[in-house]
This record gives sequence, structure tokens and C-alpha cells, in this order.
Amino acid sequence: MRVDQKFIADMIVPGSRVLDIGSGDGTLIDHLFRTRQCDARGIEINMEDVTRAVAHGLPVMHGDADHDLADYPDLTFDYVVLQRTLQAVGRPREVLKQMLRIGRYAIVSFPNFAQWRLRLQFLSTGRMPMTRVWNTPWYETPNVHPCTIKDFLELCRCDGYRVVAWLGVNDTGASAPWRRSTRLANIFADQAVFMLQRA
Repeated sequence: MRVDQKFIADMIVPGSRVLDIGSGDGTLIDHLFRTRQCDARGIEINMEDVTRAVAHGLPVMHGDADHDLADYPDLTFDYVVLQRTLQAVGRPREVLKQMLRIGRYAIVSFPNFAQWRLRLQFLSTGRMPMTRVWNTPWYETPNVHPCTIKDFLELCRCDGYRVVAWLGVNDTGASAPWRRSTRLANIFADQAVFMLQRA
């Protein structure tokens, strides 16, 4: 599993009902089912990933987070997960709103665009930076709404979401020791994982 997926899995209580948005090939769903006995299912926009997941017996359906979440009834799930997809959706505020309507908790992971290597690359080359997390050239990237840890915290404040837990993660998989400091996490963390609840 990816680094963010491991931290997401640790936040989920065994036996929970989980919807994984942007589930890819279903790796997280499979892990939650096998190790945490969760009723986990997914939505994925990439049809190849959907086909791969279904071929492995995983309950993943083709769907678009920007439009299809409105079809779910309120509080259908305990957790709604959006793994490294927030920056790729067209309407991130609406997606978060729907996640917290259909689930008791929302868990969101995203690449941190303020990480120091990205800042340095941009400053030294004058070009859009690339790292292991941000690994596609600007003309091919699906990322339409890149954000930083500070940006995300401000969005949560503006929309009235309670941050239950959060951490910054570096590219080696260790949770950053500066996770209690927004300023330092915003500089050093490659990506972040947040658990939210409606206030």
C-alpha cells in the first residue's frame, strides 16, 4: 500500500462501513476487508482500475466524485475516504460537503504543494516542480486544484469542519515529527492525511 493508505487504514475502526472515493485498483478496500473486517466499497473514475478491482472480487464501481455522491442517502457510511484525489476533483468543497453528509467521518489525503522540495524546484528552475508524489508534467497532470496543508486547514475553518486528527507524512513513509506544527508540516511534509467531522 501507499504511505497515505497505511495511515488512513489505521484511522478506521474495525467493522466499519467505508466508501473509498478514488479507490484505484482497490488496494485499500482489500486491506480494510482482510485486516479490519470492514464493509468497504469504492468509486473510481478510471475504468481500467475499476476492471482490475472487480476482477479481484472487490466491490468497486465506476463513478465520478464530483457528481455521483449526491445519490447516496445521509449517513450511509461510517467513513468516507478520499485518497489523493482532492486536488483532482472539479469541485473540492462540494465533494467534502457530500462526504460529510453521507459519512460520519471524512478521511482525506492529498499531496502538499508547499513542501520545501517543490518550493526549491520552482524557485531554482522556474518550472512546475515534480517529485515522487507530484510525478506528472503539468500538461498531463489530473491535478486541477493543488493545495497546501495551510490551505486545507483554512477551508475546514471556513466551512465549519472539525479536524479530528491530522498528520504530515514524508516520502519515506514516516509520520513527520512536526505534525503538531502546521507551519513546519506545511514546509516538510510531502503529503497530509486528515480526518474530519461536521462541527
